Formats: sequence, C-alpha cells, structure tokens
Amino acid sequence: MFKPAHLGRLTNCKEASRLISQAQERRLSPCEWIRLRLHIRWCVVCQRVERQMGFLREVMRRYRA
Repeated sequence: MFKPAHLGRLTNCKEASRLISQAQERRLSPCEWIRLRLHIRWCVVCQRVERQMGFLREVMRRYRA
C-alpha cells in the first residue's frame, strides 16, 4: 500500500531536472514520478525544462529516422 510518507522530502529544481532527464531514458519509480509531478506543478522553470527536453528528444528521434 502506498503511503504519502514514502515520498520523502520535496524535490528541488536540481533534482527535478535530473529526474526529467532520467524519465527520458527509463520509467521512474512511483515515488520519483509523484515527487517530480508535484514539483513541476508549481515550478514554471522546471515546466519549461521538461518541455525543452521533450522537444530535443523528438528532434533527435526524427533526425535518426
């Protein structure tokens, strides 16, 4: 059973950017995913970072094709 206490501490921008990058390569654990989503919900800068990383990933995917 999932408990909110398992989330641990809040995510800062440095950790969020690391998780955003890792999410491009692997599936995040439920705790990582929730912590990242909570942070991105309120952080405009990390919202932009996530969009930019998604854009770069899409461009690279098309370039390889």
